[in-house]
Amino acid sequence: MVTTKEQNSMETFEKHESQVRSYSRSFPKVFHKAKGYKIWDTDGKEYIDFFAGAGALNYGHNNDKMKEKIVEYIMEDGISHSLDMGTVVRGKFLEKFSDVILKPRKLDYKVMFPGPTGTNTVESALKIARKVTGRTNIVSFTNAFHGMTLGSLSVTGNSFNRDGAGVPLNNTVAMPYDTFMEDHSSIDYFKQYLSNTGSGLDLPAAVILETVQGEGGINAASFEWLQEIEKLCRRYEMLLIIDDVQAGCGRTGTFFSFEPAGIEPDIVCLSKSIGGYGLPMAITLIKPKYDVWGPGEHNGTFRGNSMAIVAATEALSYWENNDLADSVKEKSKVIQARFEKIVRDYPELKGTTRGRGFMRGIACGEGKEDYAGKICETAFEKGLIIETAGPSSEVVKFLGALTIDHEGLNKGLDILEEAIEEVLNH
Repeated sequence: MVTTKEQNSMETFEKHESQVRSYSRSFPKVFHKAKGYKIWDTDGKEYIDFFAGAGALNYGHNNDKMKEKIVEYIMEDGISHSLDMGTVVRGKFLEKFSDVILKPRKLDYKVMFPGPTGTNTVESALKIARKVTGRTNIVSFTNAFHGMTLGSLSVTGNSFNRDGAGVPLNNTVAMPYDTFMEDHSSIDYFKQYLSNTGSGLDLPAAVILETVQGEGGINAASFEWLQEIEKLCRRYEMLLIIDDVQAGCGRTGTFFSFEPAGIEPDIVCLSKSIGGYGLPMAITLIKPKYDVWGPGEHNGTFRGNSMAIVAATEALSYWENNDLADSVKEKSKVIQARFEKIVRDYPELKGTTRGRGFMRGIACGEGKEDYAGKICETAFEKGLIIETAGPSSEVVKFLGALTIDHEGLNKGLDILEEAIEEVLNH
């Protein structure tokens, strides 16, 4: 147990760390230990984690099987840093990813290691789309979030994030997402822009989207809308990029979030839980005919994170059968039912439920944007870590570990409801 005053205090972070820190403000405790779906602070207080590293810990904290593989690899003096050189562990991952994920789904992609984070995979996707088509425009959607580097930021919708760029963000255009327009006519809007020669829209190189928008407010696109987007991409020879950084790796119940829609993207972006253990890792999946990179044309020093690759390979074992997927689908019904009950029982919230699978939210109604923040703050005081999402932080966002058991899930949901009741009755 950590006991010194300095190690228990937030003063160290306030004194030395940049103002840019955010989660240490939302959860103002010094954390010391984590296991499964639980985290403990330095005072020994236990928290249920409905945050899961912003979706990077789909398999929970310190997963035993992955930890064992990582420790074993380190103790055998395995290659820790390899850039994109051939290593045994990289080869094992590529073979297992093909056998366990791609082949059963009849998908054919080349695997690119672009760098260790989500924004790296998005940047690589945008670059290859422009290189393949020779066109510059990228279509993104309202409330999208794709990363914080300039290319990724250019296809991100949030004005606060965009303003942080400090330079113009060009060669992109935002279209209304499926849930953005009340009459769900956004697809017709997009069609008009593409077909009307007076629209001012140059033919785009690609369309990039999240099937469930995470930071944008847990907005879930309908399967029909996704299918129509794919049709437009084929008709106008635009590449379809699915950003599955947060919604992928089982978060919505299937390994890829787009599977139930029956679409086949040209490029897929994966990060966060692809690394299994929470270590930095990202991959970009590219249809072979579009894999036209020159050697080293896109690279990065840490695109060969061997420890992450070791854990990622073990994480794929969860997908060798349907047990985890079935469990996620079954427990997601519990979450959905509980959220719907909360909305019914607390009409003052003017709430609505959103999302799919283990990517769920309760959106507080118009004029009540402060409710979500207060609910999450109160829940934290009661021992639950949960964050907000949406352009006005108006959505209480559930991102629990896929491996959470029913006891932990229900206990966390109980705490959330207690927090809602307390905030509303304050």
